[in-house]
Parts: sequence; structure tokens; C-alpha cells
Amino acid sequence: MNQMIAKTGMDKRIAEIITPVIEDMGFEVVRIRLQSGETPLLQIMAERPEGGIHVDECAEISTAVSAVLDVEDPISDAYTLEVGSPGIDRPLTRLKDFDTYEGYEAKLETADLIDGRKRFRGILAGTEGDEVLINIEDHTAEDGTVTIGLNFDWLADAKLVMTDELVREMLKARKKAEAEGKLDEDKFDDIEAEGPEEE
Repeated sequence: MNQMIAKTGMDKRIAEIITPVIEDMGFEVVRIRLQSGETPLLQIMAERPEGGIHVDECAEISTAVSAVLDVEDPISDAYTLEVGSPGIDRPLTRLKDFDTYEGYEAKLETADLIDGRKRFRGILAGTEGDEVLINIEDHTAEDGTVTIGLNFDWLADAKLVMTDELVREMLKARKKAEAEGKLDEDKFDDIEAEGPEEE
């Protein structure tokens, strides 16, 4: 099973139970997150290895996951299960995601302070071993940026930043898919709904 960023021990436990089920169905798990509340919400993001997922496939995953969770019963309270696709400003939860989206802007957060900070924003520069490389602003550097390496195990959260470039790339992919007759509406249905992130 691929290593994945998980917020809590419970997220990791649930991932251990349901990831094999989802992978056996031919999909990859992007993120698992149990959010507390009056009724806890278990969010599962999944996609095909080549990207994208249909609504009916989300329903199939939901049915299979519900069955295995009923048997294993890791969540003692009643909960709501939500299965969906990662969207444009997707979370980066696996080491391979940082290679796939090299060159894009991302926000990373570490569990503990690293050189006095937990939040890092910059351009992804791939991976080296177990380290995620990111180019961050540094006004003391000659070209204004410095590449730092953060151990994958240190990361608590990571996601792509919604930028004009990212939206353009997704729209380009949509046009290409339309031209090839392979348009997956569910993969692109949130493009019009969201604009670039304002900071």
C-alpha cells in the first residue's frame, strides 16, 4: 500500500481497512479524512490511475467501503460517507503526487516547526528519495528563491494552489479529452465553479 498523508491515527486506521478494497476495484485513494461533528463525515477522494472518476464509480466505491466498514467497525458513532474526486486544487497526499505536479504552486504544512515555521508555499520541484522539494521565496538568494527539502513524513497537509495556470491546464486537458471523445464530465465539472484563489 502506498504511504499517504493522514491527519490522525483514525484516518490511518481507516485507510488500512479500505485502501485495499478501493485498489482491488481499480482505483487509487487520494485522501481519507474523518471530520468530527454532530454526525462525523468520512470523506474519501479517489480516482482512476490515469485520473478522473465517474459519479456511478463513486457510488460503487461507497457501497464497497460501507460493507467493509460495517464488518471492521472502526467508527463507533453513526457517520456520513462521502466519496468524490480530488478537484482542481487537489490535495497532495502521496509522494508520487509531488512528482506528477512538479512546476505547479502548492501549499505545504508540516506537523512540527521546521526552521521556525510550519507553512511553506512555493513551486513544487519534484522529489528526492523521501523528500519533497519546493522552491520558496528567499530574498537573500541570488535569484530570489531557494529549494528546500521536506521529509514526506513531516507533512501534515499539502495541496495545489488554484492559479490561472492550473485552471488553463485543466481546460486544455478538457478540450483534448473532448476532441478525443474521452471527456469525463466528472473530472472537469468544478472548473467553471471555481476561480483562482485570492490571497
